[in-house]
Amino acid sequence: MLAAMSASPLPPRSPDGAQPPSSGDACPGALRLHRADDGALARIRIPGGVLTSRQATALGDAAGRLGDGELHLTSRGNVQLRGLDPGSGPELAGVLDRAGLLPSARHERVRNVVASPLSGLDGRGTMDVAPWLDEVDRLLCGSDRTTALSGRFLLALDDGRGDVDALGADLTLIGHHTGALLRVGDGDAVLRLPASEGPRAALTAAEAFLDTADATPRPDETGERRSDGETRPARDGFWRVRDLPGDAVDALHAEVVRRLRGAGVPFAAVSRPRPSGAGAPAHGPVTGNGGAASLSVGVPLGRLSRDQWERLSAAGPLRLTPWRGVVVTGLGAGRLRSLPGELAAAGLITGPGSPWSGVGACIGRPGCAKSLADVRAQAAAATGPVGRLPVYWSGCERRCGRPSGEWIDVVAVPGGHRISHVRGDTTGRPVTVGDDPAALAAAVAAARDTRT
Repeated sequence: MLAAMSASPLPPRSPDGAQPPSSGDACPGALRLHRADDGALARIRIPGGVLTSRQATALGDAAGRLGDGELHLTSRGNVQLRGLDPGSGPELAGVLDRAGLLPSARHERVRNVVASPLSGLDGRGTMDVAPWLDEVDRLLCGSDRTTALSGRFLLALDDGRGDVDALGADLTLIGHHTGALLRVGDGDAVLRLPASEGPRAALTAAEAFLDTADATPRPDETGERRSDGETRPARDGFWRVRDLPGDAVDALHAEVVRRLRGAGVPFAAVSRPRPSGAGAPAHGPVTGNGGAASLSVGVPLGRLSRDQWERLSAAGPLRLTPWRGVVVTGLGAGRLRSLPGELAAAGLITGPGSPWSGVGACIGRPGCAKSLADVRAQAAAATGPVGRLPVYWSGCERRCGRPSGEWIDVVAVPGGHRISHVRGDTTGRPVTVGDDPAALAAAVAAARDTRT
């Protein structure tokens, strides 16, 4: 079973209270709060989404005592606390440190690691990624070089089922019957190596990325168009592998090979396995590994009230998923029978057929000044029968928190909403619907059931 990494003492802050050096991006963290319209925001990185009951309780207490009482799940299995007083940072840091959630102040924003949430629980996959998760986090926090990683850089640990392999991480370790597969970026070329060498190879690749990015000339100050359609100002540097130009990506792959060979790590270049199509865990009981059972729970719009969080925290250790869900682990047979009804009564999703399945949204108004609409309320008004494709509502063109893979993209624009079918890097012809709730709901439902 995935286990939370044991934490070392939090390094002391400098006498003037300065934050650790940043990599130049503005991603919030646990020690760097972001000012929003509804107060300050903290983003707590939780590698693999793994929380003990004690850690989950500490987060809930912090949300209730320092914030607005709610906990927001992100598309990387992390937690955001909102409505914080801007001066609450030191107290929040102390709470997280005592709970073992801040093993390194210098690395807290770079601990972006997602893992197959059902690994070791349902008998699927080729391996349990728990040892990888602990070792990857230990290596990240033990490297001075990785403090330069952006808060957006993402590592994925896939147990072979293909779920988090589809999330477009910068580095992906995939369990395979022959060992481990390392993928750098989103291409199909992978390196096969012993499973025990997977974490060290991932750290090697992360450090190689930083050196390659440093050696790559920046475009001119007009910025450049990224593969996801956004324009990134040149001064922001290269935060992710996909930000690098093509020749730099090739240089990165060659550098990873050179460093692994120099470190004596045996490897072979192979083709990436055909994606299995696995995605978010189905909501409901999880069995199949011969021991205690688990429960996969959906969270409407990824937002948990204090009561909902307390119910989950009291039920058992948690795994937060990149699909804004929660897996409650370590359940006995009796608890597995009673818990789904209790959580469903509290407004959570514990089985198939919920109209909230596959529906996501950014914070929107009134929490975000850039948003053009209260997209969470609009998403709620437009819920209906479960669609074939997930849908994500965004209040502006930034589309914060949008998913990867295939989904229906609904973006608020002046006078209405733009609806598009996104599949990887390809976006279909958009349809714009005016400010008519009924027409918007119908258009979104039709788009979610598209077969093209």
